[in-house]
Amino acid sequence: MSSVDAFIKTANRKRKEFVRHRNTDFSPNIQLLEGTALQEGCPPELSITVPTLKGSRGGVFQSLLEQIKKQSLQNYELIIVEGDPRQGRAINTGAALARADLILTLDDDTVLGHERVFENLIRTMKSYPDIGLAGTSNLVPEDAPWLVRTLMKQVPRRSSERVHEITDSDMAEHPCLAIRKSVFFEIGGENELIPRGLDPYLRAEVRKAGYRVVVVPDTWIHHLPPNSLPVVIRQFFRNGSQAAFCKKLYPQWVIETPDQHVGEFKERIPLSKRLVRYAGRILLAVVRVRLIYLLVLLVYALGYVYGFLTTRVDQQESKESG
Repeated sequence: MSSVDAFIKTANRKRKEFVRHRNTDFSPNIQLLEGTALQEGCPPELSITVPTLKGSRGGVFQSLLEQIKKQSLQNYELIIVEGDPRQGRAINTGAALARADLILTLDDDTVLGHERVFENLIRTMKSYPDIGLAGTSNLVPEDAPWLVRTLMKQVPRRSSERVHEITDSDMAEHPCLAIRKSVFFEIGGENELIPRGLDPYLRAEVRKAGYRVVVVPDTWIHHLPPNSLPVVIRQFFRNGSQAAFCKKLYPQWVIETPDQHVGEFKERIPLSKRLVRYAGRILLAVVRVRLIYLLVLLVYALGYVYGFLTTRVDQQESKESG
């Protein structure tokens, strides 16, 4: 067995020790990098895990790696998990290898807003032990292309307002999310069985464990939608299909997601109410002549119908193992 195979085997073994809703094992490509301030033989202050399918993203991923090198906090280890189609399993694999007490997840297309993002997140987590999960605001770049700006401004949750104090919020999301490793292990890590809805599941579990979920002040990223209408259409169709898959097979993990910074809300809403609300959004998009928003609403709905019709309750795409 090669050293790489042994490394992956170790990661999968450790993953099984804490993951509550576990999928089958996977053998991704794993790359470890270190910050310039990390001393040999000493544990890092932060373990960053980045799941990526192909490690390219048209150059955006490489740009993220360069941005990480410019962060004011350099006492980190970076764990890149490449090739796993399930984001939750990839993050769990990275967490299984993490040596720091704090874990940070980044999407492979995240754009860090400034050089103190890591520092601000770490300082907040260390200062407030009741915070289990901390995220950032997601701002619309001023120089973004028209399609990107339109999507981020019109589509709910594609952007969030900058905050100036620690804010209990449901807008803390995986594109830049810090969590205590002890809390992550306590709640059973990411849910590996669902292809969509990882953010609301993780936030709900952290709150159930008695910890706060917050967005930290004056800290932001840019998590941009595609600047291509065909790609946007494919993405929202897929999102709708995956949402239907989760609703049909795992309704217990379909959790409400408010559109703004709020810490308290009703997590379970009947499907009938969701459908009425969705129809209202379509009507409002027509009245306000928000054609791009109307398009993605309709495409998402088509994807949902397709996913609901093609998903069989007696044939789960993946099952818990062990």
